[in-house]
Amino acid sequence: MSVPGLFDRNGLIKGADFLHFYTLGSLAANHRGDLLYDMRGQSEFLSQLLPEARNYVYVPLYGPQVSVLLSPLARLSYLQALTAWLVLNTLLYAICCFSIWRCASDLRPYPWTVVFAAIAFPGFFHLIVWGQTSGLALICFVLAYLALRSKHDFLAGLAIGSLIFKPQLGIAAAVLFLATKRWKLISGAVIAASLQLSIGWLYYGTDVMQRYWHTLLNVSRIVGIFEPRPYQTHSLRTFFSMLIPIPALAFVLYMVSAAIVMYVLVQCWRRQTELDIAYSTLLLATVLVSPHLTVYDLVILVPVFLLLSNTVVQKRSGRATAVKYLLYALFPLFLAGPLARPTHLQLAVVAMAALFWISRDLVRDRAMQV
Repeated sequence: MSVPGLFDRNGLIKGADFLHFYTLGSLAANHRGDLLYDMRGQSEFLSQLLPEARNYVYVPLYGPQVSVLLSPLARLSYLQALTAWLVLNTLLYAICCFSIWRCASDLRPYPWTVVFAAIAFPGFFHLIVWGQTSGLALICFVLAYLALRSKHDFLAGLAIGSLIFKPQLGIAAAVLFLATKRWKLISGAVIAASLQLSIGWLYYGTDVMQRYWHTLLNVSRIVGIFEPRPYQTHSLRTFFSMLIPIPALAFVLYMVSAAIVMYVLVQCWRRQTELDIAYSTLLLATVLVSPHLTVYDLVILVPVFLLLSNTVVQKRSGRATAVKYLLYALFPLFLAGPLARPTHLQLAVVAMAALFWISRDLVRDRAMQV
């Protein structure tokens, strides 16, 4: 990113996935809804928009509302738009970290430690390098946490429902809040998701929305295309698909393990306990059960690191020590994805599962103290 020009030191266009978002914004600006879910047509449009990117191809999966949101960036040159996007993501990330830190009373004596840890967090690094939209998902989760902390379930639902642009990140929350009958929260989520989708529908019309739903329903057929580097993914689905060469068996194990995670998550939330621990289990479950989660999506876990650190920083129990070691270990493990190429073992998923399980025990301990 530090070298001048359109290309980085490796000869790749800067921004990686942002090139796709720039294309989507340009499609919206030019009212080319007919190309939103046409991979070949988008590639040809991109080659005209930015001739240097004529060999780049992206799988069109985002909802039409995303292109409308990004359309103002189409008024800028690519590098100007990329700079604006990265600056915006950095500012929003800083605001999210600061908002969580202010709620973490035991971390307040360590402001600079938190600052350096936040800067070094692998999820943030990949968010910037890939130019992704996961920072917006982080905002949704942080706003939901703050709303729940203030006991405003409806507002929390609005934040969770806004994740519809990355629907795989809302699966765990949807199952959890349905199982625990948080109806105010659910109503807020439905309203937010509906309003967001209506933006795309009103802008493009029914035909584009139908193509969007058709694309989502058939996404399983193109998994290999939009996950060309499975070692850069961090969920139970890709953990088993990399480890076990039999696709049907790997899928069954994924479904069983995801069901176990969701059962444990629901039990955690049904117990009377601190929101910090319960919300951390939700975010960990979100990552684990997601059918598609790439390394840049790990930025949504930054509240987990802050909230769990706040919970255990002053404690010396065995479980608290285990949480500390796992939080430390996940930093390098999130960057060690390429090691899974020869080993077929994504250790970060193992560590996250262990952290989720121990957090469950923290929930149980706190419930017994109440």
